Amino acid sequence: MHKHNHILKAAALALSLTLLGACGKGPATSASYTLPIETGVSRQLAEYRNQTLRQVQYDIKLELPAGKDAPIPASEVISFELLDKSQPLQIDFKEQRESIKGVKVNGKVIPVVFENEHIVIAPEHLTTGQDQVQIDFTAGNLSLNRNEDFLYTLLVPDRARTVFPCFDQPDIKAVYKLSLTLPQHWKALANAPLQDSVWAGNTKTYHYQPSDTIPTYLFSFMAGDFSQVTNTDGGRTMHFYHRETDQDKLKSIEPIFSIHRDALAFMEDYTRIPYPFKKFDFVAIPDFQYGGMEHVGAIDYKASTLFLDEGATKDQLVARSNLIAHETAHMWFGDLVTMRWFNDVWMKEVFANFMADKISKTTVKDSNYDLKFLIDHFPAAYSVDRTAGANPIRQNLDNLQDAGTLYGHIIYHKAPIMMRQLERLMGEKAFQEGLQVYLKKYAYGNATWPELIEILDARTPADLQAWNQVWVNEPGRPVFEYKQTIEDGKISAFTISQKGEDGSHRLWPQLFEVTLGYADRTEEMTVNMDKGSVELTDAIGKRAPLYVLFNSSGQGYGVFPIDMRSLDHISKMEDPVRRASAYINLYENMLNGKEVTPELLLPFALLESGNEQDELNLKLLTGYLSDTFWKFSTPARRAETAPALEKNLWEAMEKQKSGNAKKLLFKTYQSIAMTPDAQNRLYQVWQTQKAPAGVTLNEDDYTSLALSLAVRDYKDSEGILKQQLSRIKNPDRRKRLQFMMPALSGDEQVRDAFFASLKDQNNRDKEAWVAAALTYLHHPIRAATSEKYLRESLELVEEIQLTGDIFFPTNWLQSTFGYYQTPTAAETIRTFLSAHPNYNPKLKGKIEQAADGVFRANAIISKQL
Repeated sequence: MHKHNHILKAAALALSLTLLGACGKGPATSASYTLPIETGVSRQLAEYRNQTLRQVQYDIKLELPAGKDAPIPASEVISFELLDKSQPLQIDFKEQRESIKGVKVNGKVIPVVFENEHIVIAPEHLTTGQDQVQIDFTAGNLSLNRNEDFLYTLLVPDRARTVFPCFDQPDIKAVYKLSLTLPQHWKALANAPLQDSVWAGNTKTYHYQPSDTIPTYLFSFMAGDFSQVTNTDGGRTMHFYHRETDQDKLKSIEPIFSIHRDALAFMEDYTRIPYPFKKFDFVAIPDFQYGGMEHVGAIDYKASTLFLDEGATKDQLVARSNLIAHETAHMWFGDLVTMRWFNDVWMKEVFANFMADKISKTTVKDSNYDLKFLIDHFPAAYSVDRTAGANPIRQNLDNLQDAGTLYGHIIYHKAPIMMRQLERLMGEKAFQEGLQVYLKKYAYGNATWPELIEILDARTPADLQAWNQVWVNEPGRPVFEYKQTIEDGKISAFTISQKGEDGSHRLWPQLFEVTLGYADRTEEMTVNMDKGSVELTDAIGKRAPLYVLFNSSGQGYGVFPIDMRSLDHISKMEDPVRRASAYINLYENMLNGKEVTPELLLPFALLESGNEQDELNLKLLTGYLSDTFWKFSTPARRAETAPALEKNLWEAMEKQKSGNAKKLLFKTYQSIAMTPDAQNRLYQVWQTQKAPAGVTLNEDDYTSLALSLAVRDYKDSEGILKQQLSRIKNPDRRKRLQFMMPALSGDEQVRDAFFASLKDQNNRDKEAWVAAALTYLHHPIRAATSEKYLRESLELVEEIQLTGDIFFPTNWLQSTFGYYQTPTAAETIRTFLSAHPNYNPKLKGKIEQAADGVFRANAIISKQL
């Protein structure tokens, strides 16, 4: 039996290599075709290695010095079984040749051959069977995120190869044995439990146990000056590392552990699979690039999201729970079962977000699942799907070096909407059973979206393959229209139709609700939009309504029509989901230039902000209010409306009963403040550190106030920033403000110098700091002097994509273009794109996504002039 299997395996391998050869250069035989040596990790290389490498293990030793500039000596032994050695072995290492000190293969020193980011080992040095490659090298710095007193890795999607030589692709899972030598006073965290530690002089060496079997992008370690907290409950011990010093924020440590435990319990119950790895620890990192990263046994979080004090709003509390639930869900979706190639990276993100919403539904006190789902996902998904740069959920990827461009609101927000529609189509039970089968079948391995669709398709009569095409494989959203016929005071016909926003006749099969409103009641009906045009038969014969509200359950996806009569009734709707859906519909119709104008939306949003009692809805509304004020109103119109707007916001804040609602309105007042009176009021709050009655402000809020005053060139702005700097006790937050201060300077030359400094990659290390600083550098108040940076900002995007982490190109672009509305700004972007016809299409899409607001604002503003 064993021999027979071996023969079958060899035959299958020979056939697959022949097919690979047919797609590559040279004759279509495994013995004669030569695999190209290209930068990055091509799909062709990844497929070849996946078929020829088995049982990969890394034994990695790193010597971490104190400080951030000294080199990191390193060595590793890569062990593997090689099934075919007809091609040179390519080991990925995105570093300089000088960083490679020596290579041994199976104990024999060989010459170092380094080409296009690969260490290349000729077949004659290898054996068909067990091999070992030993490499001495200097670790690469690009993804080590080094600070003076701590560092951490962040290796998704293809950054492992920037630190150490490896097979950097998701479908070669491996076991890692790590040794870290570090300063005595530092602590460290890695994927696996600590095996032992050895002390020598001023250093110590941590030896970790062999890790679980994981892909390269999940390999992780953190080291530095951290505090450690340990919590044991129910037989599970968790270790939490952090650098927080604020005693009020430290009170949230216990809830952080509790939320993790609740999320783990939910996932174990939902999947029927116990937590699948050796340990569960996490770390809070100051100004982490993402909200979190799901490293096995060593989750990274952005510290500011975890550590909340008594002034936290409900939205912040829910966001923390959702983030923790998201990263916990990844342990099953992404870590246990991993996508085969990064074109399916969205799979791990959709299920992490989808499960996080389910977890929060059961674990967050007083949560409204439908409302949270609607507000979390729909505006974000629409912000990309409405643009010329919209991308499908599932995208093509030829080389892993471009994988970072796949990330964005579509995979994080449209995909959960799609998945909820799929669950509704199949039924919750059948959907859950399908996911359980998927996780068990591919546990500790890799899977593709078609393989999951096949499992789900067997559990529903619906044609998921056709459904999948428009929802997953194509970008865009539908626009709905309706025609209602009234005869003798009753509805005789009610027809709903859809077409693509791009004018196409595509069909997005989906279910959503329509509500008919009457003086004494409402009637909600479900629409099964399985054709381009459907008749809402449930409405036929009913009395003519006072108004019609589309997508009243907040589950339908697209641009829905607005019955303008509904505006007088929205505040009276008891269901907060209906109100939220109405707010979103109004905003989207305003952007599309329909009946809703900024002149209508701004006072409506202000009026509703005074009436709205739900915090999540209030945050949505005040966000729309601020956006409409800054993006879609002319400077003259802003100056005209600001006094009344400020006055009404302050009065609305004073009338609200909830402290969190008061804070949301105060923050909106702070955002809007244009008049001297409003700015003086903000200064008094900041200077006395006395918040308005009922509002709780923390150190971060007072820093935000100082920044708001500085960008407005309030008197002695420099002194305000320096005084705020002296108030901040936490060293990480002090450094952040110090970095941002030049971007807020009242001196244009200082701002020019700050922007120029960002052309140096080293000055962009703290990506969260850069994005925050750019938001102030390009604030509408500074637009006249900052628009000159736009062309150079665009010219830097390609370099930023190569040197920054996955969200940085988008954050760079959005922080830059967020508030521009002039024809010259729009023309700068169009000119750049037309001058680069061969620009990376995925990066071009990112630019078009970020620039959509500029183009729409310019079009809307032109109508006001």
